[in-house]
Amino acid sequence: MSRLDSFIRRLSAQRDILNAVADEVRMLEGPVLELGLGNGRTFDHLRELFPDRRIIAFDRAANAYGPSMPSADNLVLGEIKDTARGFIGAEASLAHADIGTGYEDKDAVTLTWLPQIMAGTLRSGGIAISGLPLDHADLQPLPLPDSVKEGRYFIYRRK
Repeated sequence: MSRLDSFIRRLSAQRDILNAVADEVRMLEGPVLELGLGNGRTFDHLRELFPDRRIIAFDRAANAYGPSMPSADNLVLGEIKDTARGFIGAEASLAHADIGTGYEDKDAVTLTWLPQIMAGTLRSGGIAISGLPLDHADLQPLPLPDSVKEGRYFIYRRK
């Protein structure tokens, strides 16, 4: 598969999963967390899905496309593994992380801290969506939409 096709499948998986869980997330209280703002595409989609919800984005630096940039009070800059720790206990309804690199060694390091942060920021019943598998006792895997190939993206519910 070409890198372009892989990129398209990843973005389609994000969209399809976010759309699939949106009604459930709307029934939960709490902010939405976007770990890895990037250029703001997913953040912008989250704003459309949850217009009345606080959406907090995390990234190393602010590089989002202008209209997709969160307000200053909803943007947390710095190393995500450090800044997101301050949101453990935030009782988020949804946490989304698309911060995998595709390099096994780098992603292995991310997986030493990401599952704990994702589980820790969510309220009971909250949804975690990740491009990397999250192995954590408090996260129960959920089935993917039919349009998403197994192993392409992951969904969990916080116990």
